[in-house]
Amino acid sequence: MKPLQVSAETAVKLAASLGVPLEHLMHMPQHILMQKIAELAKEEASKPADKEGSAE
Repeated sequence: MKPLQVSAETAVKLAASLGVPLEHLMHMPQHILMQKIAELAKEEASKPADKEGSAE
C-alpha cells in the first residue's frame, strides 16, 4: 500500500485532529481515513457557531 498523497501541512493537521501519530495516518487505508474525516466533519457541523458572531 502506498502512503497517502496529501501535503505535509494537511497530514499534520489530520493527525492532530484524529489523535493518531503521523506515521499511522500516512499508512492508514483510504476508506478508513475517509470514514474518520466524515466523523470529524459531523462533529464540527453539530457544534454551535460561536466564533462567527463573537467578533464585536
